[in-house]
Order: sequence, then C-alpha cells, then structure tokens
Amino acid sequence: MYHTWMRYFTPSPAHHALGLVCLGVGLQHGTLPAVGPRTLDHHVAVIIGAGSGWYAGADGHTRTVTAPALIWITPGITHHYGADPATGWDESFVDFTGPATETYTQLGYIEPTRPVVPLSDVAAARTTVGRIARAARRGNPLLEVETGAAVHELLVALRRARADTNADGDPVLKALSRDACRPLTIAEHAARHGMTPNELRNAVRNGAGCSPKDYLLGIRLGRAKELLAATDLPVAAVARRVGYHDPAYFSRLFTRRVGTPPVVFRKQQSHTVHGGWSDQIPDPDNPPTITT
Repeated sequence: MYHTWMRYFTPSPAHHALGLVCLGVGLQHGTLPAVGPRTLDHHVAVIIGAGSGWYAGADGHTRTVTAPALIWITPGITHHYGADPATGWDESFVDFTGPATETYTQLGYIEPTRPVVPLSDVAAARTTVGRIARAARRGNPLLEVETGAAVHELLVALRRARADTNADGDPVLKALSRDACRPLTIAEHAARHGMTPNELRNAVRNGAGCSPKDYLLGIRLGRAKELLAATDLPVAAVARRVGYHDPAYFSRLFTRRVGTPPVVFRKQQSHTVHGGWSDQIPDPDNPPTITT
C-alpha cells in the first residue's frame, strides 16, 4: 500500500525569466512503485524523510538510500530508483527548472555528480515543500511566483542540511570570516588552519561554492559598504579597516565589483545625521532595537 498526492504546473515564459520556476510538487509514502529507468529535461529534488531504498544511475552503479537523504535528478541523466518493497519510505519531491539552476550547480547547491546525498535533517526542507504544496491550491493567482521563490529556499535548506556540513557552520569559513579584514595572503590563512593553500581552496569551495579570494572579498566589501554608509571615515581609512593599505587599489577594486566608486556609494547610501555619525558599527548578532 502507498499514498500519494501531487500537483504539476506550467509557468509562462515571463515566469521562467525570474530564474527558477517550480514545475511540480508531491508527497508520498509507503511501498511506492519504482521510478524509471527514465531521463528528464529538468531537475527534481527527491527528499526521503524515513525508510530506505535504492538508486541506480547511468553508470550502472546501484546505491543504497537511507533516510534522511536527498536524491538529485538532473537533466539528461538516466536514473532508476525505488523504495524498499518490504518497508517503503516517506518521500517528497519538487520538480523545477530555470537558468538559475546553472549558477546553483556552480555554487555546489545542486550536485549532479552526487545523486544521493545523506542529510542530517529534513525538517526545514519538508517545511518548504509544505509551503509549495499549500501554494498549489487551485486558483492561486500567485502560484508561479510563490512556488518559484520557495524553490530558492528549498535549495538553501537542502544545502544547509547536508550531513557533511557542520550544523554550527564550517569552522574554516567562520575563522576566515573573523579574520577577513586582516592583511593576510591565502597562503597565510591556510597556514593558520594547518592547511596547504590547495586544501583551503577545496574546503572553501565545498563550503561556500567559491574561491577563498572571492569569499574574503565579499566579506571585506560588505564591511567597507557599512563603514562608507554609516561613518564619515575617509576612504583611505575605510580601506585600511578592511585590509587594504593602498587606497587607490581599494577604490579600483570596489568600483569594479560594486559598480560605483566608494565616494559615490557613500553619497547614495548615507544620510545626514545631527551631530555626525558614530564610527561604531552595531554587532550583526546583537542589532540595536527601537525603543519608544
């Protein structure tokens, strides 16, 4: 015996231009029939919340699937999977497509080379799938946008729930974030963690989907924006605060990545404050509260 519920959608070309669209959602449990062999032209995230089964890909290798787990179905890849016929499993799935899938793949959120991914927890992912299922009610005028937005959330939830990801955050990424504004080279950052530069690159790529240089740059520029918008520090002082001793180089780098020079960004984002700005940036983990 098994129970199944599913809905499928056909978003318009305008909705596809948003980057991600949801093509379908389903909730199933029990001794479900096997799927495939088949090949699809879109992505599917199959979330196994309980039970076990198997997955066979185009390479002919059969993998055991034990909950909690994620099965990635990617376009053009022949696949075949099913629940254990004796025990069954609890499954939810979301079909999706769009140009943003390429970027999510590059960032490591979608893993075509790892079709079966152990998860530490499926609660957040199932909550998002539930939101898609509720949005799938007949006549919902916001259906395509609401479900498409939820697919972005689902990819984040699944990335966070990977069993090889520390629930408290990757300690290497946390340390890099803490030390991002120190004038250290990638080799020096690696040495502080007892790693080679190549090992650090692999760790950051696996954890953040980018190179250490880009990861550090994003943090530095974010801090620089805060200082430009919320203080009256000279640009040269801002550059030093975020790890650049050459203000001209900092200005060129900021302009290239942000799209506007630091002085223009400040004019666009700052506001006149009676008495002037403080140079103290609030702690992101303890933001100021509004009192009446």
